[in-house]
Amino acid sequence: MKKIISLFASALLMSVLFLSCNAKKSSGKLQVVTTIYPVYDWVENILGEKSSDVEVTLLLDNGVDLHNYQPSADDIVKIINSDVFIYVGGESDEWVDDVLENAVNKNMVVVNLLEEIGDAAKEEEFVEGMQQEDEHEHEDEDEDEHEHHHDEEEAEYDEHVWLSLRNASVLTKSIASALKKVDSKNADVYEANSLAYIEKLSILDKEYSAAVSSAKRKTLLFADRFPFRYMTEDYGLKYYTAFIGCSAETEASFDTVIFLSKKLDELNLPVVLTIEGKSHRIAETVVAGSKNKNQKILSLNSLQASSKKDFTNGKDYLSVMYANLDVLKEALK
Repeated sequence: MKKIISLFASALLMSVLFLSCNAKKSSGKLQVVTTIYPVYDWVENILGEKSSDVEVTLLLDNGVDLHNYQPSADDIVKIINSDVFIYVGGESDEWVDDVLENAVNKNMVVVNLLEEIGDAAKEEEFVEGMQQEDEHEHEDEDEDEHEHHHDEEEAEYDEHVWLSLRNASVLTKSIASALKKVDSKNADVYEANSLAYIEKLSILDKEYSAAVSSAKRKTLLFADRFPFRYMTEDYGLKYYTAFIGCSAETEASFDTVIFLSKKLDELNLPVVLTIEGKSHRIAETVVAGSKNKNQKILSLNSLQASSKKDFTNGKDYLSVMYANLDVLKEALK
């Protein structure tokens, strides 16, 4: 699928390159392009009072998550004409390399989030009871065997870096540095705003640490995809889950459901967790399969399909992470 997306982006490049070479910034403002909402929000906090002087574009602004996003021709034009482009840098962003090779603005500053966090980047992991994505073993049976094994051996990193407050602090600093490079006259403003925002992140990080330290339990059970690997690593939490964070699965196997139900009983957990969304069928089935059948089903917001329209009346990255802390406290009682 990722190869198809990359080819799709390459084809789009051919159709937009001529127009983009003649494109001009309609607003005359500094152009910053981000793929995901958390980064968009970090940028706005760093800009602060200078926000009106910068045009910030959020590409994933229609409810599509990172793993299913395909850039439109208009998206590509915005990227290759931008002054700063910020993206996650994982497998879902394989199309980016082709786009950047055709950048019109040769002075563009590019921020790859996975590269910026360095050794803090985590490979996807399979834990006990997690459902393997076996269907991939049976599709495209005529695919070249060598290429198949090569793909299997490539490390796949967890892309959900924004769900670690500690990563968010590192990345806020990196984004501020990028903005200072392209707009040096406002460097002091960006520095001051980034330090103030990092302090807010640090305060919340300490609240998470205190909550986990005083909690009765140290294990989470997810009946869903699990994009919170970075968060559990930060605070020393153990987890069991139905699927890895980037899984496209929506139906859990009988064995997976039974395993999670038994773990629920074994650990006497009061909560089954899911990510945001309307359907919690797997969680309901896991609860129904337990002895007590009375566990709460609560959701942690992964922010991976968020758009600007979801964030009104003061709601932002920090408020969502505070709400997630409340859910975490309930799950660890």
